Amino acid sequence: MRKLANAELNRKTTGEYKKAPKIPVVVVLDNIRSMHNIGSVFRTCDAFLIETLYLCGITATPPHREINKTALGATESVQWLYYENTLELVKMLKADGYTLCAVEQTDSSVMLQNFTPSAMLKYAVIFGHEIHGVDQQVVDVCDLSIEIPQLGTKHSLNIAVCAGIVLWEFFRANAEKLR
Repeated sequence: MRKLANAELNRKTTGEYKKAPKIPVVVVLDNIRSMHNIGSVFRTCDAFLIETLYLCGITATPPHREINKTALGATESVQWLYYENTLELVKMLKADGYTLCAVEQTDSSVMLQNFTPSAMLKYAVIFGHEIHGVDQQVVDVCDLSIEIPQLGTKHSLNIAVCAGIVLWEFFRANAEKLR
């Protein structure tokens, strides 16, 4: 086994990425405070060809040194928009035909292993504040909540880790459309 050199990975240029078809998923960051987490989510959105990344509330926006440290250039490829009010944004997305999915522990969460995204639907996947999660008013308008099962002593995962796990499942469900 031999590690591939970067030149062998056939990665897209920023221009090619912007023109490439995307999976029908947008990501909403609801009041994320860590700029390293924000940068990591930018990279995950780049990797999985996410349509748009929405940064809401206290979530910092590029350009910022701390975001760039983990984004490694993904702030240039991923389409992103800032909205002050997460609730207003998700109501607009719902009106535009997106199925709203809070990644949150609720009394009716669907465990991730029991959830299969439909390749026929458009999704808005909402990730919340590192301590408080997705705002309850936002959860109230969501169509479903998805939960990652955890068996340890902590009751949450780092937002960047969580985004990677959840968005992989959406990418997997839509990968055939991109070939």
